[in-house]
Amino acid sequence: MNPAPTRPPYGMVPPGYRLPAAARVGTVRLQVADLARSLGFYRDLLGLRVLRTEAGVAVLAAAGSPEPLLELHERPGAAPVPRRGRLGLYHFAVLLPERAALGRLVAHLAEHGARAGASDHLVSEALYLQDPDNLGIEVYADRPRSAWRTQGRELMMETRPLDLAELVRAAGGARWEELPAGTTIGHVHLHVGELERAAAFYHAALGLDQVVWSYPGALFLSAGGYHHHLGLNTWAGPDAQPASEDEARLLEWELVLPSAADVEAASASLAAAGHSAEHADGTLLVADPWGTRLRIRSDERAGTPA
Repeated sequence: MNPAPTRPPYGMVPPGYRLPAAARVGTVRLQVADLARSLGFYRDLLGLRVLRTEAGVAVLAAAGSPEPLLELHERPGAAPVPRRGRLGLYHFAVLLPERAALGRLVAHLAEHGARAGASDHLVSEALYLQDPDNLGIEVYADRPRSAWRTQGRELMMETRPLDLAELVRAAGGARWEELPAGTTIGHVHLHVGELERAAAFYHAALGLDQVVWSYPGALFLSAGGYHHHLGLNTWAGPDAQPASEDEARLLEWELVLPSAADVEAASASLAAAGHSAEHADGTLLVADPWGTRLRIRSDERAGTPA
């Protein structure tokens, strides 16, 4: 039996099953219109390393790591994400291991004339880009947890201007070469149709803690006290629809748990809440109320098929 959730220093634990503190985000799988064009962005501009390409699929990782961060699946002629967005991906977020790396990336993007947004979220500093299919990307570095602040039971996150010049100084004049060793997928942020239904799925059924809930139109959830492994928002508007099969989109994202027993416990919690899931090749595949697919696997597996 899953033990009663312990009360963390902030946030709201789910009413029943709670994901283990070591849960993390794994590979993000995207559908793109032109694989060569996308590789020009992800490999040549951002510096991901290509692990392999085959049959219209490219698997990419950070330097020195065999674990895929990103899979690009080509669907020739797929329509770009519309300006208003679709239910599903808002952005996926690449977490750099140190602040200096983010400073190197700021200078690198400026040298190449690449446009990027920038925000200070108190818990992290972030850049925002769009890929050639208008899929959203965040690249960020965390501040130390000792610097995070709370207000009551809620972790404080805001959107403030980012001091880009100071970030570049933090790089110490070093140049950006590639996505550095230690880079991970820090979180995924989704457009959803309704926050209450999304919380019922991701918090009450899946077992993520709610961490930030006062951000306008958004909810942030995590495991282990992180600021968020998952962001949810309704910013695409009340009439937003899921992406169609012939559009650029998020195919699925992974949540990695420590053990196969943890995957089975998550499966049981989802089933008890009425959510059907597909068991395949040692993984669990489930869709949220708007069809966004989540694959849950254990760290005991080396990876999942492309």
